[in-house]
Amino acid sequence: MRARRYVQMTWAALLGLTLTVVAPWAWADDPPPAPTPSPPVPAVGRAWPVGTHPDVLRGWEPPATVYGRGHRGVDLAAPAGTPVRAVAAGRVSFAGRVAGRGVVSVKLTDTDLRTTYEPVKASVKKGDEVEAGEVVGMVEPTGGHCTVTCVHWGLLRGKTYLDPLSLLPPWLLHRGPSRLLPVLGVPLPS
Repeated sequence: MRARRYVQMTWAALLGLTLTVVAPWAWADDPPPAPTPSPPVPAVGRAWPVGTHPDVLRGWEPPATVYGRGHRGVDLAAPAGTPVRAVAAGRVSFAGRVAGRGVVSVKLTDTDLRTTYEPVKASVKKGDEVEAGEVVGMVEPTGGHCTVTCVHWGLLRGKTYLDPLSLLPPWLLHRGPSRLLPVLGVPLPS
């Protein structure tokens, strides 16, 4: 009889403890606050990291969770030895090797954003100020990230990865071929 009463009291205590812990979230009158959306990414980019409009070999695929599968940047086609340029003005926050690959990271001026480029043999060092379009290194022939030689370009706000292409203004992102228009009043050459 005593054992049965002890089991009942134990279950009652566990139920009470569970309700105490769960109750504030389960029966709250107000729903939990929605996560605050992060501010938009300003289009401060003034240059592509490589070339004038490189092929995007693999685009940004945000992971569903912090440690989930995805692609936390974009891969841009670039042969080994291609100059890698800062997309926007900033200060170099890291230039060195990570897991055997050269990495350059630039904290963008007047923003809470940071860009990363790899695999890059750095020509800058931590603390250097760089302007948009300034060379920060050269594409290394190693990397293993792409099936062909490429540069992985990333963008972070704190620890959150964002689409680096969002840094580029539309005129730079979607630039088509140049077209010459006729000049009125000027005779055509014969």
